[in-house]
Amino acid sequence: MARHGGRGWHGRVLAAAVGVTALAAATSVWTAQAGPVDGQHSARPAAPASGPGRSPVSVDIAHASDRGAQGVNITIDDGPDPVWTPQVLQVLRENGVKATFCMVGTQAQAHPDLVKAVVAAGHRLCDHTVSHDTTMDTKSHSYQSRQILDAERMITKASGGVRPLYYRAPGGAFTPYSRHLAASRGMRPLGWNVDSKDFERPGTDAISATVKSEIPHGPTILFHDAGGDRSQTVAALRELLPWLKQQGYSFGFPVR
Repeated sequence: MARHGGRGWHGRVLAAAVGVTALAAATSVWTAQAGPVDGQHSARPAAPASGPGRSPVSVDIAHASDRGAQGVNITIDDGPDPVWTPQVLQVLRENGVKATFCMVGTQAQAHPDLVKAVVAAGHRLCDHTVSHDTTMDTKSHSYQSRQILDAERMITKASGGVRPLYYRAPGGAFTPYSRHLAASRGMRPLGWNVDSKDFERPGTDAISATVKSEIPHGPTILFHDAGGDRSQTVAALRELLPWLKQQGYSFGFPVR
């Protein structure tokens, strides 16, 4: 999975989140087990607190659809955004499609009304960390823990109690530790098969062409509803969702 480059937006989100993660460092309910592995802690997190919806899931990165071979998973990253998320929701509603929204913690905290709207429409939530740091895989286990667990808390609070069911590492920067931590919290690590390239704003036609040519590679498609002007994404979804139906695909969620 390719990392996205040139994200000035990521720098701004990261700066905004510094205070959040610094404060949470002292209050996080999670700690890594002791024992050095390559100079860090054990690759497995401490056992999770018990509670509803927290049964561990597979640590393997999910790509498949719960609708089987002809299923397609629409995944929407980096929001919610007050301009673009409502427009994405409208297109999904018009086409009767459910999607998985991979939310950045600070965005969810800033726009709880949009998180609730996503949930109310029947879509699923995914933890996309506090600050969308695409170098997560180079950071300490304590840093990874704060990014994942604090985002989980922020998204759950913003949603009114609905927890994220997946964890997607920014830029695909998974580590064995982050996958085990997320899975132990009931969040299946989530990858993608088709990068629509919409983040770079190549044009609506280019986004649509990329998806149409790459959908045979697998069912999980990556789009974005934040991080800049997402009008091309909205327009591409308006074209692609009916097209995918015409090709015999049905829309589902990533496997759990």
